[in-house]
This record gives sequence, structure tokens and C-alpha cells, in this order.
Amino acid sequence: MTYAHYFRRFILVAAFVLLFAIGSVSANGQEKKTNVGGSKFASLGDTKIYYMNYGQGNEALVLIHGWSQSIDAWRDQIPVFAKRNRVIAIDLPGHGESDKPKTKYSMDYFARAVEAVMRDAKVNRAVLVGHSMGTPIARQFYRKYPDKTLGIVIVDGPLRPFGDKAMMDQMIAGFRRPEYQQAVAKMFSSMFGPGLSTEAQGRIQAAAGRTPQYVLVSAMEGMADASIWGEDKIKVPVLAIMANNPFFGADIEQRYRAIAPNMDFLLWDGVGHFIMIEKPKEFNEAVLAFLDKNKLLRN
Repeated sequence: MTYAHYFRRFILVAAFVLLFAIGSVSANGQEKKTNVGGSKFASLGDTKIYYMNYGQGNEALVLIHGWSQSIDAWRDQIPVFAKRNRVIAIDLPGHGESDKPKTKYSMDYFARAVEAVMRDAKVNRAVLVGHSMGTPIARQFYRKYPDKTLGIVIVDGPLRPFGDKAMMDQMIAGFRRPEYQQAVAKMFSSMFGPGLSTEAQGRIQAAAGRTPQYVLVSAMEGMADASIWGEDKIKVPVLAIMANNPFFGADIEQRYRAIAPNMDFLLWDGVGHFIMIEKPKEFNEAVLAFLDKNKLLRN
């Protein structure tokens, strides 16, 4: 790992520690205990998976970023959620500070990576929060490890295929070309909402630019795999926070409820794909209300 990587990690950890320090005193002047575990690596075979741990307890809120992104996507959530719960934020293999082996980046592989992090962190059960690609990863995790899944939060992610084979083949072909970064940038630009700051747009595009081409292609192929889109039911509590756009279709709520009957469904107007970055306060409040309603993560 380069000096630049260590320095960037140091700055990120220091920022969160400062945020926690500011919020560590309650209204009556008494110190409120907040445990900060810092950054660690878990192993999946020979692959090192970077994650950040906040708090203690054998149950946690596990944050799973989307395609091409990193832990940084949750910078507005971690300090808020960690005041109440143990939080684990993961750089998926191929992304962020994690190793980037030349392997098949399937949803099953990512789900096993999440489980490897939970084992390393000694977390027995979790509420999985999955943005975009993080949603089929969370669903695959639930299939493989139902006893370890307390609930799922869908963040503008698919429970159904989000395009036919021809569309997916065309998209993936664009990511295989030498000018693939232009295709990625164009796709993300079309997904930004009106309230997403220029600074946040730059961070999202920069994260995608640091993700190797072979990872981008393979992970997108993983989402195009028909085998991950079964009709099997999700029986744990589910919260879906979706952007209101025509991409998923007008009957999205009905189609999602057919898979997750115990679902709270929120469809937000005037936001883009990166809901938790564009509307952090509203997003955080919705997730915490979901946890309270279902009595989840009472660490």
C-alpha cells in the first residue's frame, strides 16, 4: 500500500474521530460513550477486504456501497448511525482500499466478502444497507446466510432485473472499450439528482475512475446474471428507499412487495440515484425510524 493510501486513510479516520468527539457530550453535560474501532482488513482467501468499524456488539448495521464506489459513499451516514448502533462499512473487493484480484466479481463473491468481514469483526447478525449494486449483494447474502440477516435496507437498488439482455450487453460492451471511463462518467451524470452538489458529483466520478476496468466489467456482468433474479421471498423486514423515475417502471412497489412482503416502501420525488448523499438528513431519519419500528439493533 502506498504512502498516499495510508495518508488518505489517516485523514478519513481522523475526520470521523473528530465528528464523534464533537457529539460525545450529551445535553446534560455527561459524556456519552462512543467506541471507535477504526480501520481493519478481513481475509477472503488471499484477498484482503478493507472495512471500518464503529462501536461494539455482536449485531451491526453493515453498509454496502454500489458499483464502482467505496466507503466514502456513506460519509454522511456513519457518524449519525454510529451514535446509536455498531456500524461496519465495507470496501467491496475490487473497490476502494480492498485488494483487486483478477477474478469473477459475482454477487455471490461479494456476499461472501461481506460475511468474511462480519466474521472478522465478530458480528453475528446484521441489518444490511445496500446502495444500487449493494441491493443484489444483500439479497444474495440473505440467501446464503439467512440466520445472519436481521433486515435489509434497499437504497435505489434492484430486486428485479433492471434491463433486458440486449440492453445489458450493450452497456457492458461500452465498459470494455478503451474509452470506458467516458461511458462510466456519462452514465453517472445521467443519474445525478438536482440537489447533488458539484463536490459530491466529483467524488462519485473520482471513485469510479479509481476502480479497475476489469472490476467494472465483471461486476456489471455479475448483475446481468439471470440466476440472481429469482422469485424467492425475503422474509426479514425490508425498507426500500427509491428515487421516483421511470427506469424501474410504474408498478415497482407491487413488484418489490411480491419478493419482500414485510416491506416499508418509500418513493422519493426530485432525487437521483445517490439518495443518501443528496438527502442525507431525510435518509438517515428514514433508516433510524425503520430500525425503531422493527426493534432492530438494540445494542
